[in-house]
Amino acid sequence: MMSNKITKLFNIQYPIIQAGMIWNSGWRLASASSNAGILGLLGAGSMYPDVLREHIQKCKKATDKPFGVNVPMLYPNVEEIMNIIVEEGVKIVFTSAGNPKTWTSWLQERDITVVHVVSSVKFALKAQDAGVDAIVAEGFEAGGHNGRDETTTLTLIPMVKEQLSIPLIAAGGIATGKAMLATMILGADAVQVGSRFVASEESSAHQAFKQIVLDVKEGDTQLTLKELAPVRLVKNKFYDEIQELYKSSPTPEQLKELLGRARAKRGMFEGDLEDGELEIGQIAGLIHDIKPVAEIVKDMVAEFEEAKQHVQKI
Repeated sequence: MMSNKITKLFNIQYPIIQAGMIWNSGWRLASASSNAGILGLLGAGSMYPDVLREHIQKCKKATDKPFGVNVPMLYPNVEEIMNIIVEEGVKIVFTSAGNPKTWTSWLQERDITVVHVVSSVKFALKAQDAGVDAIVAEGFEAGGHNGRDETTTLTLIPMVKEQLSIPLIAAGGIATGKAMLATMILGADAVQVGSRFVASEESSAHQAFKQIVLDVKEGDTQLTLKELAPVRLVKNKFYDEIQELYKSSPTPEQLKELLGRARAKRGMFEGDLEDGELEIGQIAGLIHDIKPVAEIVKDMVAEFEEAKQHVQKI
């Protein structure tokens, strides 16, 4: 049992959060994560309101442990999503991609713990001022949507910690127990893990995308589309088309036109490896197998304890 601020806040066994990733984090992944002693999150960003309700209900049936929902606030039906979360009795919400002031007090008044995801010290302080219960500070290594500043996890965590008085969760490039220990030494109270759980048996990612995650090597992903919303992608045909378009100094409208609709769904959920958007973190270069969530958690915790003993001997 690793007891600290975050395990107490969420009533979980280990200070690990499974990231709520679009098209990867359905009820199977979230419930398996919670059952393994960590906090499972449903990724609401890829779910219509009625689909989210269904996933929450299935998750409640599959686990009696705490789980939460990740809500990107830039989605158009965010109000409906928040109401469903309250109606279904979910007690933990991670918000991202928007102003934390918008929903924090509304959720807390309904007895919901609120965590906000940030990529900079400036936004961490804004989230703290908005009254959130904890913060996820995510470094540039992370997959999916990301900060424009390209601050790495190793520098971001101590910078945020220096100015923060609420619990801090580190994210970006964390897939091992050693990385977990490193970020906690730098001041994090817990870690949020995304890419490693994409390559799990319970993730809702397409099998072809899971295989790509195993094949990715150092340098095979890149942060792009900063004019819209920065996103880290695997270099594939779609990525090459973006780079080609950049040669002509495109307007945001032209980039949007190339992006089109449902690109992420095509890539990660439907397995279109050529024309789909394949979002994964740099750490994919260290992921070599697809395993059940329970095994991933067990391995991470064992490696964390082993690394801790090693460090104590130095």
